[in-house]
Amino acid sequence: MSEIITESRNQNTIDIDLLPTLEIVKKINEEDKQVALAVEETSEQIALAVDLISKQFLRGGRLFYFGAGTSGRLGVLDASECPPTFSVDSTMVQGIIAGGDVALRNAVEGAEDDFDAGIMDAEILDKEDVCVVISASGNPKYLLGVLKCAEEKGVKTVAVTCNPKGKIAQEAGIVICAEVGPEVIAGSSRLKAGTAQKMILNMLTTASMIKIGKTYENFMIDLKASNEKLKDRAIRIVANIADVSYSKALESLLDTNWEIKTSIVSILKSIDKEDARLELKHSCGVLRKVLKKKIEV
Repeated sequence: MSEIITESRNQNTIDIDLLPTLEIVKKINEEDKQVALAVEETSEQIALAVDLISKQFLRGGRLFYFGAGTSGRLGVLDASECPPTFSVDSTMVQGIIAGGDVALRNAVEGAEDDFDAGIMDAEILDKEDVCVVISASGNPKYLLGVLKCAEEKGVKTVAVTCNPKGKIAQEAGIVICAEVGPEVIAGSSRLKAGTAQKMILNMLTTASMIKIGKTYENFMIDLKASNEKLKDRAIRIVANIADVSYSKALESLLDTNWEIKTSIVSILKSIDKEDARLELKHSCGVLRKVLKKKIEV
C-alpha cells in the first residue's frame, strides 16, 4: 500500500530539530508559501462548488460542512462566521464535527473511524442542501458514512482534501484537491493542509454569499452592527455608497435600526424606511437590483 501523502516525510525539513529558532520559523514559512499556489490550481473546482452552493441557497438549501479533528474545527469556524458577516440565519451554513461539540476542544479518539456516526450525523441533510466533507487525507470512515447518507438522500456533495487518492475523492460529486505536499512535521495536517482548507472554505462561503447578493461592490452590506466597531463600519458603508456625510449616515441608520441596505435605499431614492424595505423585498434583498432600477428610471 502506497504511503498517504499527508503522512510522508518532507525532505526539506528533516533537520528541523537541529536548527536555530529563526531557521525553524523560516522553514515553516517557506513551506507555507506553497499553499496558495496549490489552492490556485483548484480554482475551477472551487468555482463549480460555489455555483452549486449559491444555486442551492437560492432554492432554500443549506450548506453543511462535515469533518474530523482539524478539518471539522475549520468547518465549524467558517460556518460560525457567516451569521455576523452576512446576517444569515445560523442554520444556513452549519459545521458538524465527528465526535460532537466536545471534539472542538478535545481529541475524541476513534471519532473519525465511526462510519455509522457519519450516517447518523448526515441524517440532518435535505435534498436541497449541499454536503461538503473535509479531510486532508481523504480517508476517514466517518466521512464515508456521511457521503453514503448524502447519496441516499440525493444531496449534492463536495470533497475538500489534499490527497487525490483519498476515498472521499472517489465518492464526492465535486472534488477540490489542494496538493500541498508533505507537512513540515510528518502527519501534522493542521499545518499546510489546514491552511489550504481554511482558504478554500473562505472562498466557498464568501463567493457564494457574493453570488446571492450579500455584498455590494466589496462592502459587507448585510453585516450585523452588534458592537461599536461594526456600527462604525456600517456608518462608513452607508456614507460611501449613498455619498452622504458620516452624520447623515448615522441618522439614517438610527432610524432604520441599523439596516444598512434600507438606509442606502432610503437616502438614494428619497423614500421612507418602510418603502425602502418594500423595494428591497421586491428585489429579493439584492441592493444592486434596487439601485439599477433607480439608474434606469
